[in-house]
Amino acid sequence: MPDNLREKIDETFVLLYSTAKWGILSVMAGLVVGGAASLFLYLLEKSISFVAELPSWRFLLLPLGLFLSAFLIRALAPEAKGHGTEKVIEAVHFKEGIIPLRVVPVKLVATIITLASGGSAGKEGPCAHIGGGLMSWMAQIFRLDVEDRKKLVVCGISAGFSAVFGTPISGAVFGVEVLYIGQMLYDVLLPSFISGIIARIVASSFGISSLAGTTVSISLDWKYVAMAIFGGVFFGLVSIMHIEMLNYIEDKFANLRVSWWKKPIYGGFILLAVALIFGTRYLGLGMDTVYDALSGDRIPLLAFVIKSFAMAITLSCGGSGGVLTPTFFVGATAGAALARLFNASPALFSAMGLTAVLAGSANTPITASIMAMELIGPQATPLAALACVVSFVVSGHRSIYSTQILARPKSKAFEISPLLDGENIFKVKLMSSKVTVIRYINIFKQRCKR
Repeated sequence: MPDNLREKIDETFVLLYSTAKWGILSVMAGLVVGGAASLFLYLLEKSISFVAELPSWRFLLLPLGLFLSAFLIRALAPEAKGHGTEKVIEAVHFKEGIIPLRVVPVKLVATIITLASGGSAGKEGPCAHIGGGLMSWMAQIFRLDVEDRKKLVVCGISAGFSAVFGTPISGAVFGVEVLYIGQMLYDVLLPSFISGIIARIVASSFGISSLAGTTVSISLDWKYVAMAIFGGVFFGLVSIMHIEMLNYIEDKFANLRVSWWKKPIYGGFILLAVALIFGTRYLGLGMDTVYDALSGDRIPLLAFVIKSFAMAITLSCGGSGGVLTPTFFVGATAGAALARLFNASPALFSAMGLTAVLAGSANTPITASIMAMELIGPQATPLAALACVVSFVVSGHRSIYSTQILARPKSKAFEISPLLDGENIFKVKLMSSKVTVIRYINIFKQRCKR
């Protein structure tokens, strides 16, 4: 037998073994994370419903709820602090995929308290954190090596996303796209797909609803293409506002020279003031407003700014929750505002905004484009995908996930400079001071000399 043929046969057997191995592991991941996410979402729904039936004084629970959330995390599992997904990304990049198991129950309870009391945050981040923690624990049980443990934790991200939103395709891609800017982990794509699909099946069997979309029938023409490009620029700027709002308020609370327990109290009263001035739609998950925007209902013009502010306050003062559900709110309401400007379809622009702000804020244009197809159907997807890519470029080298790493800049006009410790990797939060525009400047200087 020729050597090259033997090598091909060996390669095939290795790939078949890898497929079988990860098929089994990813099915287990989908079952475990799907079940855990379903339990979390069920308890969250019951808690929110219970609090909603209380008299109007229930809004006074906000400061208390945020305080209890911050206290639980500080006392029992400081690793559970944060939005959820960015902590899982950090574990994959810098902690060999190790997430302490105690994070799982603490994150679950703290997030339920935050959201049930009226905190403005999301539910996908905690599911990703819970899923990542369970997969890290499972990897240690099976004594997987570091690389396999990381892959299994990524499966936890995908499974959590799919279980929450009911979009297994975009959920699978999200897990492999969100770790880096400009690079996807294709070797994790298969297990991410399997775990995401299984997690969604499990969640559906427990009655967990999916993110409801609406089919938009539209024919492509030059006018809509131009509007999609303009919309992409606008949504990219909205993404910048959304990211910088969170960064700014996080810094303010971090530098606030008061006892730790006062910060959630202050944050709770700020949110109460927001509710008194602008209404209660900005508290909690806010999915009713997202569906109103997708249905074409009239939404306040600055709703996206107010929601971004409320989310930043909640997460910065000590509350627990994710960032994607508020990001959907921000995108959908920004799209509704833009539709009023263009006198265009609110459903189309709300869905376009929802996905494009996701692309710009999380640096996941492929995930967002696939989600557009899952939400609004194939006819309008090209326009939404175009807006997603434009928003992704316009938002620059920043991210709603501060632990994301830049693998490739978004333009050749930028050069990656190493960090002070010599590592050739970047946290997105540092990019504004670490990226230098040199190529276009040099070209301009050369032309001036001619």
